[in-house]
Amino acid sequence: MKASTSRRAVSMGNQVMREVATLLVEEAHDPRLQLVTLSGVRMNANLRIAEIFYTVSGDEAHRKEVQAGLEKASGFLRSQIGRRLKLQYTPELRFIFDDFLEDVVYGKPNQAD
Repeated sequence: MKASTSRRAVSMGNQVMREVATLLVEEAHDPRLQLVTLSGVRMNANLRIAEIFYTVSGDEAHRKEVQAGLEKASGFLRSQIGRRLKLQYTPELRFIFDDFLEDVVYGKPNQAD
């Protein structure tokens, strides 16, 4: 996906992130989605896809459970975003685990070695 850096894409990404975060706290009843932190959103050039980056503590098995919960909730989240933001086209939501903090804390192996 080619990400867009236009003001409109950044603004829409911020709105999508804010709404998804609110929905996860207030509306999501899936216990797998507790303590999920959204770290960013990247929109594609035509604003049809929103890649939502998230972090969650725990091991790899827990991360897979959270990913499955987010994918299961994506239809509900997308419909609610469409209603709340009154968009002509509601973007497809793709959830991606953000391992940036892990790389900083635990160190990423150097590719040159």
